[in-house]
Amino acid sequence: MIARVVSTPIPSPAGRIPAGTPRPIQPDVLESVLPGPGRDRLARGDVLAVTTGQQPALFTGPLYTVHKALSAIALAARLEQERGIPVVPVFWVAGDDHDFAEANHAAVLDKEGEVVNIVLRERVHEAPQLPLFREILGPDTRVAIDALDAALPDAEFKPDVRRWLESTFRADANLADAGAGALDQLLAGRGLAVFRAHDRHAKRAAAPWIVKALDQTLADGLTPVLVEGTLGRDRLRKDGNDFVTRRSAERFTRAELEQIAAETPERLSPNVLLRPVIEAALFPTLAYVGGPGEMEYLPESAPLFANLGVTPQAHVPRWSGIVIEARIDKILTKHGLTPADFATKPGELEARFAQAELPPELAESLQQLRADVEARYARISGEVQQLDPTLERTVQSARNAALAGTNEIEKKLVASVKRTQGTLLRQMARARNSLLPGGKPQERVLTIASFLARHGSSVLDDVAAEVARWAAQ
Repeated sequence: MIARVVSTPIPSPAGRIPAGTPRPIQPDVLESVLPGPGRDRLARGDVLAVTTGQQPALFTGPLYTVHKALSAIALAARLEQERGIPVVPVFWVAGDDHDFAEANHAAVLDKEGEVVNIVLRERVHEAPQLPLFREILGPDTRVAIDALDAALPDAEFKPDVRRWLESTFRADANLADAGAGALDQLLAGRGLAVFRAHDRHAKRAAAPWIVKALDQTLADGLTPVLVEGTLGRDRLRKDGNDFVTRRSAERFTRAELEQIAAETPERLSPNVLLRPVIEAALFPTLAYVGGPGEMEYLPESAPLFANLGVTPQAHVPRWSGIVIEARIDKILTKHGLTPADFATKPGELEARFAQAELPPELAESLQQLRADVEARYARISGEVQQLDPTLERTVQSARNAALAGTNEIEKKLVASVKRTQGTLLRQMARARNSLLPGGKPQERVLTIASFLARHGSSVLDDVAAEVARWAAQ
């Protein structure tokens, strides 16, 4: 059972959400949207869109992917109600991304509440940086699903989670399509339109804007366009009338790149600054819902919007929060803790509890001992200053050593108490792994599968309700 979902502070949106101009969606764009209610609404005629996106990942990746999608759904619903115009939430699956190290794993909590990282496979450093839509899952996907199944507790909804993932993460599928399909099955019923930006139809629709962007040079001296070359996906640099890839140093004429755009458009892709421009060109986008990192770099796209003649969308920080399971909430309530209390170095919170368990007389004696050491060495220091100032450093060293000895006594006493607090320590570890796994925010580590297996779709209902409150504000 989910006890509660807690929102974490987020920055305010950058400016007002524009009125927008509804328009029909291009047929090629529609072809790249997975079938479902979202696509049906996009196909009906003049519409607006609220978009978000993320590169695909194993088992849909960290929770923030779902948080982004639910944020777009909630914001689109609010804007549609306010403006009386169809507003469709669209999730841009960036399957042309090549960061395999970000996409090849998923983390869950096991039966003991420990974090288990499931890895599809590693890509050797020397391998070409292939886009994720060219990464065929192969037999590794069965091994990864089995590992997930072994890690998850035998809860009521665990078989459903396995069936869900097996339906899209198949050996013959690529990582991008598998991730898109899993997200679609999870959230299409809530109105989300899942757009496969790596699909050939989508690439054909984006090609004119990609070709225009070849004339743009960014602050790093490169264009915002990437091409698949011998070393995989590679940034292009303008060199006279030609274009050269950054890593492989392959040379292309403009005519050759235009031919690629016409015949094999899937070989061309936008970089992170050009992507929101392409998105706004393909969809009548009111707002893009993004994470903290995106909110920082999205303003840098402004010159590309202006130079390519595309109307920019508003930037809205996504909802951010923590899912607190009932068993974790009991631990917090029992010990008077909040999730923020775990934002310390591992062991600090546990030491605080152990220190509180020291006999009051002993704790007072240790505190008095430290005060006595400070007072006596302060008096000695003053007398030494009058007799021989050169000995001041020696006195300070002796003082520090005496205090260190006192602290060492307390440290060993606390360690001794901690050894008798096995149950408490296990509770603290379980709570820490759930709320701040590895010292990182829950939403940046754990995958939704970890919660679906225990609680079923009700966890999505609980998060969606909190996200709706966020959107209303």
